[in-house]
Formats: sequence, C-alpha cells, structure tokens
Amino acid sequence: MSSRAWLALLVLVAATGWWYSPVSPRKAAGYERVEAATDAATQTAPRVESRNALAPVIACQLPPLVPPLDPPRQSPLPPSFVPFRLKAATLTPLAGFSIDARVLSRRDYRSDREAELSPIDLALGWGRMRDDAVLSQLDITQSGRWYRYRYGRTPPIPPSEIDRSAANMHMIPGSREIAAALDEVEAGQRVRIDGWLVEAQAPDGWRWRSSMTRDDTGQGACEVVYVCAITRL
Repeated sequence: MSSRAWLALLVLVAATGWWYSPVSPRKAAGYERVEAATDAATQTAPRVESRNALAPVIACQLPPLVPPLDPPRQSPLPPSFVPFRLKAATLTPLAGFSIDARVLSRRDYRSDREAELSPIDLALGWGRMRDDAVLSQLDITQSGRWYRYRYGRTPPIPPSEIDRSAANMHMIPGSREIAAALDEVEAGQRVRIDGWLVEAQAPDGWRWRSSMTRDDTGQGACEVVYVCAITRL
C-alpha cells in the first residue's frame, strides 16, 4: 500500500473516532427529548435517572416532600416557574404536590383526548384508606377518568372520610423514564409521587385543570399531576 493510501486510511480512522466520541455533534437517531424543554422552562435541577424500581426515578425539580405516611402535601409554587409547552398542550404549574399513598387501583387510557398527556390514572389512598381492614370491605373501580367505591351494608369508615382520604389522580409523566416507572405501578403498592399540580391548555381552547384541594368530590375533583419523581416504598 502506498504512503498516500496509508495516510488516507489514517484520516478515515481518526474521523470515525471523532464522530463517535462524546464531543461530536451527532444526535441519537429517533431520540426526542421533549422533557429537555420542560427542564428549561421550569428551571429544573439536574436530572438523575435510576433503573432500580425501588429507588426514585427523578425527571425534574421536586417540590417539598411529604413526610412518610402523612397526608398529601401541597406547597406554593416558586415564583420562577412559568408555563411550558409539551406536544399535546401547554402546562401551567399551579402548586407543588407530594403524596405517600397506597395504590388502590390503576387504569390505563389510550383513546381519549387526555391520553395524549396522561395515559395512566391512579386511585390513591392515604390515612385509613391504606389499611387492609378497610380496603378489604370496599370494591374500588375506575372508568371514564373517575374512581368509584362500593361497600356492603355498612361502610368500614365514614364515607366522608373515604372521600377525604382517597382520590383519582391523572398522571402526566415528566420523562420517558417516569412513564416506564408508572407502567410498573400495581394496585396494593405503596408509592411516593412528587411533582406539580398543573392546568393543561391546548390551542383549540381545550382545558384540563387540577383540583387544588383533597376534600372535594364530583366533577373537577381529580388531581392532574405532572410527575417529576416516583418511588416505590
């Protein structure tokens, strides 16, 4: 092989090494980082990702965390937070939200308008609505973005306490890792979910606003949660 051919080969090898090095400008094919825009809009902390199902999977800045076994914690919104746009809608953060709860039921959605943002609803219980003695006397179901409960002749605890200690919550995953972690959630598990209550608005005028209290019932009583972290406890 001539010296010119050897030189051309060396240049080709060096160029190939540079292209696949960390400093090259290439992007992984088909990899969309919608959550990166979310990070910039909400001034999030650096991302930490974990594939351990027992460890927290974190996608964006966290609110103040609820102490273990306490009722859900809602916290004021930092003044730096601003609306941010996802593919399906613009999300406006309303308040911080952290919940340590038992999963009473889960329901996946694929065909409704809301599924573009929230493919999973979780019915979550806290207080006495995490106790086996109470839950064994309740039949809990989900459909149509609602959760419902039924009991026999008498309720195990007052219905007003059930209403204050459980809720159906619409989960908007903050990243693909969060979506994967939500896919693994099952009824009966204890989880902590940290994120932000939000209002979603689309260009055609469609709106979806989170409840801002835990003691409401009926239309509009569900929380819409942009999930930044999920931990199995």
